[in-house]
Amino acid sequence: MQTMPDTAAPLTEATITQQLAALAEVRKAIARVIVGQDAVVEQLLVGLLAGGHCLLEGVPGLGKTLLVRSLSQALKLDFRRIQFTPDLMPSDILGTEILEEDHGTGHRSFKFQKGPVFTNLLLADELNRTPPKTQAALLEAMQEHTVSYAGTTWVLPEPFFVLATQNPLEQAGTYPLPEAQLDRFLLHIRVDYPTEAEERAIISQTTGAVGQAITAAMSGEEVLALQKLTRDVPLSDELLGWVTRLVRATRPQDTAVPQVREWLRWGAGPRAGQSLALAAKARALLHGRYAVTRDDIRALAGPVLRHRLLLSFAAEAEARTADEVVAAVLEALPAP
Repeated sequence: MQTMPDTAAPLTEATITQQLAALAEVRKAIARVIVGQDAVVEQLLVGLLAGGHCLLEGVPGLGKTLLVRSLSQALKLDFRRIQFTPDLMPSDILGTEILEEDHGTGHRSFKFQKGPVFTNLLLADELNRTPPKTQAALLEAMQEHTVSYAGTTWVLPEPFFVLATQNPLEQAGTYPLPEAQLDRFLLHIRVDYPTEAEERAIISQTTGAVGQAITAAMSGEEVLALQKLTRDVPLSDELLGWVTRLVRATRPQDTAVPQVREWLRWGAGPRAGQSLALAAKARALLHGRYAVTRDDIRALAGPVLRHRLLLSFAAEAEARTADEVVAAVLEALPAP
């Protein structure tokens, strides 16, 4: 997992209060445009505080792209969007070398033209519509926050995080995301249908003459400072042990949970434990607490683990889901 660069200014009680207030303003700004989806917004902000990438999955028309764009507008960060298509090439993401000529001397040289990945917030729209060769172009950027091209390594701007979307229904023209890439997403966020009251508000709000405007409420420096503060949130030894046991219990060869042995071919790796601990710290801070609780871990076990579990053929035949496995693990291993 990517470590935080120590570039943020020293934190004081006054600056912490100020930055948490700015974070609350970001949440309010998003709420002016996005009706409902409180859990989705919270998980996005958890990803922001933890410095991790998020994969949003939901059927078309639920506002996934609008949600990401609204988050970018609420932050004073550089934002780029890539529409992933079957003909997209790695150079369309990373950049390419172009031949430049000095008209004075006639000297020619290659210059690296940076691609859209050189940004703070990257929206990878419909990531599963591009072939694995192009999907793999994001692996180094997501893990190392660097891009290697023609023997040179380029450092991405900080903060940097990827918010990707995919449609779970449409299979024609899509390519499953490799397990190595899925593991690089901190959270797999499910976007569900709104309630009837929320849907009525959405229709009313989006069919009027005047749209809602979003004002930027937080800078990149404040985001980096909050990410550093997130890593300082205490996690007790008892809860750390529980996180470790939860992750290890998802591995069929090491578990005593019968559902795991029957429904999984492969469980979560150590990065899942890192992600769950860090995401729980971010949620605690988001709720104004400077200590992780059991509820933080329970709330994020599904989003952290669901995309890291490989279902068995028996589970697929019985239409079982990864969330059912996570629920079984949580029940079998009660919190300390």
